[in-house]
Parts: sequence; C-alpha cells; structure tokens
Amino acid sequence: MKIITIVGARPQFIKAAAVSREIARHPQIKEIIIHTGQHYDANMSDIFFEQMQIPKPDYNLDINGLSHGAMTGQMLEKIEQVLIKENPDCVLVYGDTNSTLAGALAAKKLHIKVAHVEAGLRSFNMQMPEEINRILTDRISDFLFCPTATAVKNLEHEKFGNFGCTITQCGDVMQDAALFYTSLSKAPSELKLPQKYILATIHRAENTDNQVRLTEIVNALNAIAKEIDVIIPIHPRTRKILQNNNLKIEFTMIDPVGYLEMIYLITHAECIMTDSGGLQKEAFFFKKPCITLRDETEWIELIEHGCNILAGANSTAIINAYIKMRNHSINFFVNLYGKGEASKRIVSILLDKIGKD
Repeated sequence: MKIITIVGARPQFIKAAAVSREIARHPQIKEIIIHTGQHYDANMSDIFFEQMQIPKPDYNLDINGLSHGAMTGQMLEKIEQVLIKENPDCVLVYGDTNSTLAGALAAKKLHIKVAHVEAGLRSFNMQMPEEINRILTDRISDFLFCPTATAVKNLEHEKFGNFGCTITQCGDVMQDAALFYTSLSKAPSELKLPQKYILATIHRAENTDNQVRLTEIVNALNAIAKEIDVIIPIHPRTRKILQNNNLKIEFTMIDPVGYLEMIYLITHAECIMTDSGGLQKEAFFFKKPCITLRDETEWIELIEHGCNILAGANSTAIINAYIKMRNHSINFFVNLYGKGEASKRIVSILLDKIGKD
C-alpha cells in the first residue's frame, strides 16, 4: 500500500511524525511525504524533520508567502502532478491549513482515497480560514479520524453518516508525539531561563492583524510580566508587526524554536498563554494551565474541565484569567485525548480498509 502524507505547517509536522513512526513499523506500507512549503523557515520547518528523526520530504513544493487563494491554487496544481506520478492508494492530510485542503481536493478529483486526521473540529467561526479548510476537507474525506468525542458529535450533527465515510474516534496524535518526544526535549541554546515564567505565543491573523486586539494582548502581557517573566517565541512576521505598531514590549521575545525546545519550555512553564490550537492541547498533555487569547476554541473539552480559559483579546480578561489560573487547582488526569495510541489505530484502520483492497 502506498500512502502520500501532506504537510506544510508546524503542527502538521508534529502530527505526521507520530503517524510516520507507526507507518515505519509496517513494511507493507510505503509512505511518500510532500512538504508544501507553507511554513518554510529553517527554525520552523527543516529542524522538525531533523529533531523528530523522520524522513525528509520526498517532494518540497516551496509554496509560501502568498494570499490564501494563490497559495491554495498553486498547491492544488503541484500536488496533483505528484499524485498522478506516484498513484497512491491514499492521501493523508492533517489539521486545517491550506495544505490540508489543497491535498484533499487534489486527491478527491483524482478519485484517490482521502484520510483526514483531526477531523470533526469546529470553532463555529466562519471568519477563520482554518474553519473553512477543516469543514471542506471533512466533507470530501473517506476516512475521518476524530481526536475527541466532541468532534464525532459535530460530524453526527452535520449528518456525515449519510456521506459514505468512515468516522473513528481514535484519540489525538499530538498526544502520541508528546509522550514519545518528552524524553528528547532540550533547553533552547543561549537562553538562560528564569526560575518561573509564563510561555506565550501570538500568531493568528485575527490577533496580529488587528491593532486593537494586538494592543490589548501586549498590554496584558506587559502587566503580567511585572509579576512573572513572560517568554514568547515569536515568528519574524509577528515581530515586524509589533515593531511597525510601535508597541512597548516589556516581556522577553525569542526566535522560533524547534519542537524539542518547545516541549522543554512548556514543561518548565508555570502557565501557557496562546492563540494556537495545538499549544492548548500540549499545555494539557504536560499538565499546565492554559489561557487562550481567542474568542472561541475547537477544544471545548479543555474549557469544560477547567484546564483552559477563553480570555479573548481583552487585557482585563487576560489578567483576570491569569489570576484565576494562578490560584486554581486543575485535574489533569481526566482522559480527554486517548492514551497515546491514536497513530496505531489510524494505521490499523487504513491497512484494514485499503490495504486489503
């Protein structure tokens, strides 16, 4: 059986690493990796393949820095060329990026099976390009691998049972990766960490491209940094936006780090503040309270269990959320995302449903 895996952004590298390690255990499967180039930065792309000890991509399409339409269109065209050449049995896509949608579309139009890992997630905010990508990818996928019961319920509510697809609650492959790579984590080089700190990230366009929201977030982080150090690994694009807006920065900004360094930063932090979807879960995996700098989240179960607080982009709400989390006891032992065997279930189902055809 031949599987083509499509990746393009940091969270996809992490998810794909977990599944690729499982695929490697089955000699009857040949995996071909396509890297679209969506996030092509040595610190945010190449380093993940090196650190995670998985094969370098067989194809690198080098498509980045474009508008959503141009990026998705170019990916669709180039992925199609690879699929025609390789003729795989299945295309495996992850998450909700432009790479995800382009890969699914290219495969479906060539009548190739599509497997979507992290299916069924919904923020119910159609202003987010990620929400559009994940809904459309779900609709044309043959295998929908859901990380949570909530994701399965979303698909059932949308009547996916009528679409002839296979829906499986398999657990979260990011937890598989977190469990495996924790022992390999390492401190970022040339960074002397304070004894106590908060780890924060800001990267979503809804925050970085909105001056009011960005200013509120920065003001909150500046205020919190007076009490405890705040460290932010920051993308060059976000750093430039902060500079262009002449915002006063009183927290510590560092260059983007690899996954193993990020795990180290998470495990030693007191609290996580983020607008990332993946980091919300990683905070839970490593038993850290999380404050989400968005108005909604796909990971509803984290909110329901008190592991995460939605603070939006209001400085007062962010500061109050930090005060609450600082004094709040959280049960991190509830099983929300499986027990680290999601990758095994995914590969087993694909072998059973496709490998025997």
